[in-house]
Amino acid sequence: MLVAAAVCPCPPLLVPAVAAGAAPELDAARAACTDALGVLAAARPDLLVVVGPAERAGRGPHPGGAPGSFRGFGVDLDVQLGVRHGPDGGDTAPERPLPPSLAVAAWLLERTGWSDAPIEGLGVGEPLEAERCIQSGRDLAARAERVAMLAMGDASACRTLKAPGYLDERAAPFDEAVGRALGAADVAALKGLDADLAYALKASGRAPWQILAGAGEGARLEGTLLYEDAPYGVGYVVATWS
Repeated sequence: MLVAAAVCPCPPLLVPAVAAGAAPELDAARAACTDALGVLAAARPDLLVVVGPAERAGRGPHPGGAPGSFRGFGVDLDVQLGVRHGPDGGDTAPERPLPPSLAVAAWLLERTGWSDAPIEGLGVGEPLEAERCIQSGRDLAARAERVAMLAMGDASACRTLKAPGYLDERAAPFDEAVGRALGAADVAALKGLDADLAYALKASGRAPWQILAGAGEGARLEGTLLYEDAPYGVGYVVATWS
């Protein structure tokens, strides 16, 4: 059963080494993410599931200990998604690398010193239908008696003329609706997100948020919105459910 959740954006720019001189611009977002992960730790979960958008090679499950890297962004920095315990009690690391969204999650977890529960990752493709997302969330919530979820993903990338997706007048209303739903732990509203509109607005978080909605069915968690802004013309939201 889902006992807590956190929602964080997933741009590699959250990692100061990647952002370089622009790092201070996301200090508030990083601080909010740290607070959100604190809520997960306080819930004392038996399992933490990290869900994030992924291209084809990164889709599917990523066990604890999966490696990630920011070398593709010009930074000599490696991360690991928790620890994987081998059959002999030793640690082993699988070879398949994390997608960038889960690498950012791994960096956030390492930064906050997460060691409270086993971790599993799930890379999700953008085309995954809403009902499949919701069912996946239900299945994940049933994995342990006390499950926490970290949902990584960005809102629209069309908030300004210089945004990656250029300016789209639908972007701000879409992001506002997403912020309200995540901040209120509104499962129904998240289930009803328009997948076609999310795709058009380049909102990478749609599928992870709908997985979270499925996991949150019947949990009766209360939401808190910690951060909402659109630096670089991309919507970033940080929220907690507890």
